[in-house]
Amino acid sequence: MTEAAIRNKPGMASVKDMPLLQDGPPPGGFAPVRYARRIPSKGPSAVAIFFAAFGAFSWGMYQVGKGNKIRSWSMLFDDRLEYWAIKEEKYAARRAILPMLQAEEDERFVKEWRKYLEEEARIMKDVPGWKVGESVYHSGRWMPPATGEMRPEVW
Repeated sequence: MTEAAIRNKPGMASVKDMPLLQDGPPPGGFAPVRYARRIPSKGPSAVAIFFAAFGAFSWGMYQVGKGNKIRSWSMLFDDRLEYWAIKEEKYAARRAILPMLQAEEDERFVKEWRKYLEEEARIMKDVPGWKVGESVYHSGRWMPPATGEMRPEVW
């Protein structure tokens, strides 16, 4: 089907004879284009978050202050003297048991040190002039070795 038949204009010789048919806006114009970002607000606002954080911080500082007041020396004159008595008893028990714990640690150290010296003697038996257990630093002071030094199997 020809363009002439479609537009109901018989006998056109050229396309230039066709009447102009141009699309235009509807009567009253197009609706305005929404180009602004309108993101819906989800969650609390920045002000609400700030006040919540400030409130949590304030409450925490209040609790710290309460704890400091309980631990302060002014508590001795307060009615909570029992707290200090329990705390002092706990520290006295720790001070009393400390020598026994140190003796146990020394005993463990001596056993481990003997094992270490035996291992050193076994490893260095073929080295001429090697003295087992002698310090390589020659400082004259005894220093307990670091934990890793006493355990050759950990190297």
